[in-house]
Amino acid sequence: MEAEILVKIKGLTVEFVYSMGFIKRQHKRVTVLTNFDLEIFRGETLGVVGESGCGKTTLANALARFIRPSAGQILFENLDLVTLAVNDLRLIRRNIQTVFQNPFNSLNPRMTVAQLVAEPIITQTDLRKSALKKRVLELLEDVGLTAEHLDRHPHELSGGQAQRVAIARALALNPQLLLLDEPTSALDVSVQAQVINLLEKLQHQHTLTYLFISHSLGVVQHISNRIGVMYLGELVEIADRDEIVSAPQHPYTKALFSSTPIPDPDSGHKRIHLEGTVPSLSVPPSGCRFHTRCPFVMEICRVEKPLSQKVGFGHWVNCHLLHNS
Repeated sequence: MEAEILVKIKGLTVEFVYSMGFIKRQHKRVTVLTNFDLEIFRGETLGVVGESGCGKTTLANALARFIRPSAGQILFENLDLVTLAVNDLRLIRRNIQTVFQNPFNSLNPRMTVAQLVAEPIITQTDLRKSALKKRVLELLEDVGLTAEHLDRHPHELSGGQAQRVAIARALALNPQLLLLDEPTSALDVSVQAQVINLLEKLQHQHTLTYLFISHSLGVVQHISNRIGVMYLGELVEIADRDEIVSAPQHPYTKALFSSTPIPDPDSGHKRIHLEGTVPSLSVPPSGCRFHTRCPFVMEICRVEKPLSQKVGFGHWVNCHLLHNS
């Protein structure tokens, strides 16, 4: 049975314009995402990895329509979010919610836990009084908290508890898609495992779809069904988790996954060290953007952008090596 597409991203481009100079008359245009294509299947966890500054968070912000893309389409159940008017964005807030990296930055410090979880329900539904209180308590219990936490403020919570409140708040309107932007990176390792286990439980309980963004390869490998690898604003490889981990095809993906620690130091596993630094998005390299650091660079890589090539079931790679092999 073919997987159902919940989100289809086609040709997505996101640009930012910065004012420069003392009197701000000069403008600098930076393209963060370039002609970006991606599909997210209903009920899956799609992990997205890549170095800092590659555009992972910009992708999530565009999906949530916190920013307006410059071009392309984001089709959510065949509704194009890019062309959606600001006044109509309220319609999608029920179905697409975000959990951010640091819960203490995303939760209003002046509000209690009860108020924080109740706020989206009050804004979007008619639930009030006893029905509202019951719904808030149900959500807290879903994320492993109790009535004892209702009157606490964010500063009275641990990092793990605060992230659980953020997750409860995100679930308040029964969304279909959760955008999880580094949701565990600000937490202790032991707490990270608890939150990951909670997210897996909630996904099955509420039939959720996750876009899971992280720089932690171990976490992404554990929770994801598929993994997409980004480099400098582009998707360079995407495949089923087990396939991309065991048989990566793009030189950048190979280097990225070679850095993952392994239990057996005598296994013969070798880490691939990349030369140079990540280029600036304000002046991206011509051709393949990875060619400035690729150990297998060819002349065509410097002048021509590689096309996406299918190398297996659901496995796509952007690399000239595959075209010339």
